[in-house]
Amino acid sequence: MRLLILTLACGAGFAAAPKPILKLLRVPVPMRDGARLSANVFMPADHARLPAILVRTPYNKGSDIIPNYKAFVDRGYAVIVQDVRGRYESDGAFDPLAQEPADGNDTINWIARQPWSNGKVGMIGGSYLGIAQWKAALENNPHLKAIFPVVSGDDDYRDRFYSTGGAIKLGHRLEWLAENVKAPGYEPDFNKFVWHLPLRTADLAATGRTVESYQRAVEHPIFDSFWRALSTKEHLDKIHIPVFAVGGWYDNYVESDLEAYAALRKSSGLNRILIGPWPHNMSYKFPEADFGTAGSIPVRRLQLDWFDQWLMGKDSALVSTPPVQVFVMGANQWREEREWPPATAHTKSLYLDSNGHANTLEGDGFLRERPARRDGEDDYTYDPHDPVPTRGGAVCCNPLVFPWGPLDQRSVEKREDVLVYSTGPLRSDLEVIGPVKVVLYVASSARDTDFTAKLVDVFPDGFARILTDGILRLRYRDSVERSVPANPGEVYEVCVDAGVTANVFQKGHRIRLEISSSNFPRFDRNPNTGGRIADETRLWKANQAIYHSRERASRVELLVMPESKRD
Repeated sequence: MRLLILTLACGAGFAAAPKPILKLLRVPVPMRDGARLSANVFMPADHARLPAILVRTPYNKGSDIIPNYKAFVDRGYAVIVQDVRGRYESDGAFDPLAQEPADGNDTINWIARQPWSNGKVGMIGGSYLGIAQWKAALENNPHLKAIFPVVSGDDDYRDRFYSTGGAIKLGHRLEWLAENVKAPGYEPDFNKFVWHLPLRTADLAATGRTVESYQRAVEHPIFDSFWRALSTKEHLDKIHIPVFAVGGWYDNYVESDLEAYAALRKSSGLNRILIGPWPHNMSYKFPEADFGTAGSIPVRRLQLDWFDQWLMGKDSALVSTPPVQVFVMGANQWREEREWPPATAHTKSLYLDSNGHANTLEGDGFLRERPARRDGEDDYTYDPHDPVPTRGGAVCCNPLVFPWGPLDQRSVEKREDVLVYSTGPLRSDLEVIGPVKVVLYVASSARDTDFTAKLVDVFPDGFARILTDGILRLRYRDSVERSVPANPGEVYEVCVDAGVTANVFQKGHRIRLEISSSNFPRFDRNPNTGGRIADETRLWKANQAIYHSRERASRVELLVMPESKRD
């Protein structure tokens, strides 16, 4: 059904005169296979040929223009909001892993053929809407001139389903499925379905139906040719248009957002990135942290300037400023850089030490400037029946059922299966910015298990704010591209990718590292059996050991800014 409606819409400012908007609702957009995807088109009523802003969403395009999009129409753009394949008023079966490149490309070509179009298209949107932009950009369509993905990442394996260390992002994936593809009338319970075993049928527990994309994901637990073919990250060399990415330190996708920027920057000087103190929802207010007014930024204005530059040919001061803008927590200030990580940052290692009992917040774990002088180890038992609970961090996507952000970790640090290593109170501020790597010398009684690492900023009053964390599945200690069982009792050097951050540990604060073997339901529980995890229903305990000495120098590696750069 196609409707033509002429209405009046308020302009961007209170003093602006109302501007007429032409609306074309439920416009069928043909795809190459005959499917028709439903789109709404909005443009100035007095239009000539216009550049277009495309939004492709699985979350319902609605029946009218979203107020935030009016700014683009007022600026002289056509705005197209489309239901992706298989969602709401669009034809076909929803296949989020495979459909977006071709459908995005066909939609862009359709826009370019319209009598109101000047053939230039940009794309905006966050989360899935950002993923759809990356997928469309891979097609190298000449009409797509620039994109502006927000909290979206660049890799299906490492962002949407698995961690960089090979564990399933269980809470994220099942919660998203439960909210978006559940069977009609089914009432999912997050606190029940995340515990479901075997994992192969957890989609049924979360949604009341079998979900094909989930089934394909658990069938491919390693980063193999299946994932490589789907990955934006593996094909970034195909993207030649300007990309302005936005992310948040407490968002699931931030690490990939930054890695994509760094990779594209090597081949093009046209890309930008902005990372703020946000979770997946940038307007969310954290209950246990306040980053002040510096944490807010006019993203819509940045988008308008970005597309004015690349779609309208208007010179914007934006493109002459440093391309990396990151919010430094602790100092609560924005930092501008030309590279990621910053070129002036250097590695600082802090080494694990103890008298053999770093267990719990009350233990004797310590972080030191130099490796321990004597051989030592800390032991704990990991029981997948009683995993360490997730408390905040960069999780996704509904804080009402899966809380996110900079929450206090002291309740977690009371557990015997959590090793806690802290510096003394700092004598001066220390600015940490960039990837966080944790090198551990470990042994386990199991042929496969997990090791987790978490970086924490400890305030003088004891508040322990999570900054970033990560996990390594021991079978993937060499690479997520192949699975190699461990020998029980053998000591291995492993590296846990603990994510990224930008934070000033202020004078009087302490730097803390937590080590354990679970972070549930952020990540799935390793059953410790060494078998195929997707089909496992048995859960075994594992005895874990962390070693620290001159020869086995377990440590956290931080990127630190020179003091002169923190003025």
